[in-house]
Amino acid sequence: MCRWIAYRGETIPLEHYVTAPSHSLIEQSLRALEGTVATNGDGFGLGWYGEHPEPGLYREVRPAWSDDNLRYLCRHIQSHLFFAHVRAATGTPTTRPNCHPFASGRFLFMHNGVIGSWPRNRRPIEALIPDQLYPSRIGTTDSEAVFLAIMGAGADTDPIGATVRTLARLTDIVNTGGRQPLRFTAALADGESLYAFRYAVNDNSNTLYYRAHGSSIVLASEPLDRDRAIWLPVPDNHVVISRPGREVELAPFMPERAVAAE
Repeated sequence: MCRWIAYRGETIPLEHYVTAPSHSLIEQSLRALEGTVATNGDGFGLGWYGEHPEPGLYREVRPAWSDDNLRYLCRHIQSHLFFAHVRAATGTPTTRPNCHPFASGRFLFMHNGVIGSWPRNRRPIEALIPDQLYPSRIGTTDSEAVFLAIMGAGADTDPIGATVRTLARLTDIVNTGGRQPLRFTAALADGESLYAFRYAVNDNSNTLYYRAHGSSIVLASEPLDRDRAIWLPVPDNHVVISRPGREVELAPFMPERAVAAE
């Protein structure tokens, strides 16, 4: 599976978490310790917010460890809210449109997980994307389809509710005609607030950890250094919420249909 980090807080260079730590995202792309695969070399991406409402994006199909541009960008780009992701493909091609993060308007999204039987379930899941958003569907991944479905479910006004409603529909889909796995460890941001979700049905959730101080937070698929005691695991079926001027929140999160299915 993929590895990712998300940060919201004071404006800092991206290298502070993407490339500098002893178990940085670059290191995790080569030697992940808690994923289903050790190597995440099927492309990478950065997403960050600066002076414009919409985020900046840099995505590349090469492995993260082999791209010098990534190190230079992370050293010089500074942001108060950014994403970074290294990809381990689960059946879709390694192309730039399939690399995370994904952007729509002022929103950023990235995902670590899988929707079981994606070739069979692709059509009903893409049907969750409203017609006005479907032209934004430029890749072939399940992750991008889920993101656009969340956007269509009302993320602009209710990001958590839109994600709950979308995951409830996805849970119905993967439980139709057999219990297929659904793993959703994902981050969503709107330029000011950051939301991170850890959820699964018919399988174990992908790992997610966080460090928080006040309203600032860094989240990562794996701790970024050897001091693991300061990294708290996000429990299954929870959402982490970081908003400006408010303490970081950790709240239970489970779509209603998922409760009935268990």
